[in-house]
Amino acid sequence: MPRRGLILQTRTHWLLLGLALLCSLVLFLYLLECAPQTDGNASLPGVIGENYGKEYYQALLQEQEEHYQTRATSLKRQIAQLKQELQEMSEKMRSLQERKNVGANGIGYQGHKEQASSDLLEFLHSQIDKAEVSIGAKLPSEYGVIPFESFTLMKVFQLEMGLTRHPEEKPVRKDKRDELVEVIEAGLEVINNPDEDDEQEDEDGPLGEKLTFNENDFIEGYYRTERDKGTQYELFFKKADLMEYRHVTLFRPFGPLMKVKSEMIDITRSVINIIVPLAERTEAFAQFMQNFRDVCIHQDKRIHLTVVYFGKEGLSKVKSILESVTSESNFHNYTLVSLNEEFNRGRGLNVGARAWDKGEVLMFFCDVDIYFSAEFLNSCRLNAEPGKKVFYPVVFSLYNPAIVYANQNVPPPVEQQLVHKKDSGFWRDFGFGMTCQYRSDFLTIGGFDMEVKGWGGEDVHLYRKYLHGDLIVIRTPVPGLFHLWHEKRCADELTPEQYRMCIQSKAMNEASHSHMGMLVFREEIETHLRKQAYRTNSEAVG
Repeated sequence: MPRRGLILQTRTHWLLLGLALLCSLVLFLYLLECAPQTDGNASLPGVIGENYGKEYYQALLQEQEEHYQTRATSLKRQIAQLKQELQEMSEKMRSLQERKNVGANGIGYQGHKEQASSDLLEFLHSQIDKAEVSIGAKLPSEYGVIPFESFTLMKVFQLEMGLTRHPEEKPVRKDKRDELVEVIEAGLEVINNPDEDDEQEDEDGPLGEKLTFNENDFIEGYYRTERDKGTQYELFFKKADLMEYRHVTLFRPFGPLMKVKSEMIDITRSVINIIVPLAERTEAFAQFMQNFRDVCIHQDKRIHLTVVYFGKEGLSKVKSILESVTSESNFHNYTLVSLNEEFNRGRGLNVGARAWDKGEVLMFFCDVDIYFSAEFLNSCRLNAEPGKKVFYPVVFSLYNPAIVYANQNVPPPVEQQLVHKKDSGFWRDFGFGMTCQYRSDFLTIGGFDMEVKGWGGEDVHLYRKYLHGDLIVIRTPVPGLFHLWHEKRCADELTPEQYRMCIQSKAMNEASHSHMGMLVFREEIETHLRKQAYRTNSEAVG
């Protein structure tokens, strides 16, 4: 018996061992099956070519982690939505069963419940009607405007920075990330499953299949919150191989997101008349035309340029620059208007707007020290609509490069200075000179006030005219619009209010808060450095 029991025990031991090996094999095959597939032909960064540092890999890992976190959040939200729908279906089934069993009393109760739901929906729609979504609200001044903040898939461009936040940053707070992800997903749901009342046509893909948009087709978005009504979202989507944009407006009336409208916007035939008032400053105009050639002539190709030049000095140089661009790029869509009078920006823009004689056109009022991208031109087209909307983008104004890049012998080229960093520039939220609006709206409202003389005031007066009317004013920071630094001079002829505004603009235009502090405390810093050097030399001698 002991021998027999020993054999039985040995067999049991080997049987358990075999089962353990079998489980390990199954687990190993499962891990192989579930492991993410990789491209066998792809080479690792840093193996061949340039050397990549530790920061590159950390940034790459962080980007991948954020992508998977976003995807996981999206899946969790979808699972939660499915659970909610399942719960709602269960409640409907239970409600039907109760109505069947209870009879007339149950029907009366259900009627009260439906009435309450209808009242809530009516209240939410009333919040949308009160908000400035479909029609502009008449405001007393520029300080009453609630500006938008713009965002992409990865970044938010914000006006209210303070001393710790940055003009461009990734949404750090989880609630903000989740909010933007939810909004983009809701916009995709509206586009991919349109209602009958949506202003968009069904479109097929290249192989005849139903055209489906995804998060990679999201181009840009704007949002703003009216504290007593809710949050408005304007979303724009575009397929890389299509010219049309899909525009979705959503509103969150301190409750679930609600669709306001969905439409298709075709901007392929939308010509922009860029109007530039100018006096002297021929070197700045030459730099402006270089950017104009790269963006408008070579990329966009739907631009007309109107230059209104004041005075005689430098006029021949401006003509030479325009003729040079014409001969090099075969570009003839420009108008040069010469005024032999003192420079007045409002007067120049009025004349430039009326010089166009081909009917309706979208106008971009621009200065010679503005750098813009092709993406901005599309934003200009998307956010201005005749009789409905005018676009007042907030420009990112660059600081004095001599201060920003003081540690370098020569400041970098202009193209390398175009970054949204706290020490490189700021959102010029007090400037209203750059604007996109249709010619008919500009003429209807009466154009610029010619009684305003000197610096700055004419832009604010025009802005206030629109605020007092029925048009919607879209005010938001735009990443593709930069104001290049140039020295400002405040004339003695200005009124006290204009002179104060000019000095304020000049001070804010020089450097960031930290750089200005370094300039203010320069003597203390130099004294400290001398003491440190003396102490070091004394210790070396001792």
